[in-house]
Amino acid sequence: MKPAPFDYFAPTTVDEALSLMDKYGYDAKLLAGGQSLIPMMNFRLAQPSVLVDLNNISDLAFIRPDENGGLLIGAMTRHVQVERDWLVAERAPLIHETMPNIATPQIRSRGTFGGSISHADPSAELVAVSVVLDGRFHLRSQSGERWVPAKNFFIGICTTQAEPEELLTEIAIPPIPSSSGWALKEVSRRPHDFALVGVATLVSLDKGQRCQSARIELFSVGDGPMDARRAVGALIGQVPSPEAIRAAAEIAATEDIDPSSDIHATAGYRRHLVKTLTLRALETAFERARRNML
Repeated sequence: MKPAPFDYFAPTTVDEALSLMDKYGYDAKLLAGGQSLIPMMNFRLAQPSVLVDLNNISDLAFIRPDENGGLLIGAMTRHVQVERDWLVAERAPLIHETMPNIATPQIRSRGTFGGSISHADPSAELVAVSVVLDGRFHLRSQSGERWVPAKNFFIGICTTQAEPEELLTEIAIPPIPSSSGWALKEVSRRPHDFALVGVATLVSLDKGQRCQSARIELFSVGDGPMDARRAVGALIGQVPSPEAIRAAAEIAATEDIDPSSDIHATAGYRRHLVKTLTLRALETAFERARRNML
């Protein structure tokens, strides 16, 4: 298959790209790494009449420390750059741990951090991880700019709050508390495939080693990242004993999701994976939190 005809633009500045998006709106698509968009165009699942290539805008590729101890990542930063960057490993260890799980090295050499988030695939690791880390997304258009919390950004399958004329320029990741632990667990049919089910979590302990805060995001079990609110509620204020963790994992699998069956897995199997992976993720996260308190 080959894509339908389209006009092609390769701006070299953000302002030029915003001008094109303002002019063409819904008719245009932004091209970042192209690892999702181009296959969709080849199969004519997407048929934009205008393609705006962002690859010549060097200002959108960066990794910088935030003055509050967090991290700023440019939307056009390649996955492989994020994977290998020492600042990411130091300030956002969950992202550092996540990156090798994303597709293959070949795809990570072209795919971009902002492209994955903007595509909003419900099976994408970075979608769930950005919510767990309480990230914020900077959107710009010719009429202004705004910051959108990750928890509000994703509204459906491959659908976000970004307007047609808006461009995601950077992602802000806040610092995590010193008494925190994190983990990402997933299962796929083959290495580097999309996950059948995945779990990302971030927890913190108080001085009494009770669960002070927790975030659990499940992916590949709904139209977007799924917040395991009831499981979190069962953990807050509790000593994270094996029994408490097992109970939270059971709640996540039975009360926090309503998965569907497809050609890859049945709903029952996805519930089983949610329970198992949530258990493992919480065990790892709480163990890291305990070590970080020492």
